Amino acid sequence: MKFWVIIPARYASTRLEGKPLRDIAGKPMIWHVYQNALQSGAERVIIATDDERIYHIAKSFDAEVCMTASTHTSGTERVAEVAQKYHAHADKLIVNLQGDEPLLPPALIHQVADALHNHAYADMATLYEPIEQYDMMFNPHAVKVVTDKQGIALYFSRAPIPWLREEFANKVETLNTTLHARHIGIYAYHAAYLNYCTQLPPCELEKAESLEQLRVLFNGGKIYVTEALTSPGIGVDTEEDLEKVRQLITNNNSDM
Repeated sequence: MKFWVIIPARYASTRLEGKPLRDIAGKPMIWHVYQNALQSGAERVIIATDDERIYHIAKSFDAEVCMTASTHTSGTERVAEVAQKYHAHADKLIVNLQGDEPLLPPALIHQVADALHNHAYADMATLYEPIEQYDMMFNPHAVKVVTDKQGIALYFSRAPIPWLREEFANKVETLNTTLHARHIGIYAYHAAYLNYCTQLPPCELEKAESLEQLRVLFNGGKIYVTEALTSPGIGVDTEEDLEKVRQLITNNNSDM
């Protein structure tokens, strides 16, 4: 199985400006993401950005990097532009790896590509991990997903789904269920479907939840979801997340 990894990375962020260039153990965040992608078995790894600062930093560590339009409203659109610029064949398998996931293991990058490769009835593939903490269930930054018996997503939401009527009504904080899953924001698609789904207009569900994957479901697309083989680590959305990641990577380096 051959696949590409494309890493969308933008400088502007409402909660943490300049995320890809933030220092982690002496290297910019995007360097850590890129190194993990290189170890995933990908045939090609490309950083996609619209910012000259990110472009030049990526070039400084010999990354393959592509400048994209500044008008994109999502990382998926940025990934699609790169796939088109590099003339990806229609059935080329492409993994969209977010540029703010410096701890996401290479094994999960390969896993999501493999998941789509082995499930031809799906248009896309992504990952989840079980939710075991009550607080995470109600955290709107932790996206929840429910699937059918074949692993095809039925819905994604920032709200707790499914709703445990009795437990949640009585605020029972001990979760004893295998029904709840947190979506991990890494995607695999074939280039043709990637191009197709980015041409679709936003739908009301997507706007309401601020979740672009709902556009795919709204238009009849099938997203295969499988449990991550290992923990994805912490994504970086805030300064607090960044400090946690710095500590984890520093500790890991000191143990080597």
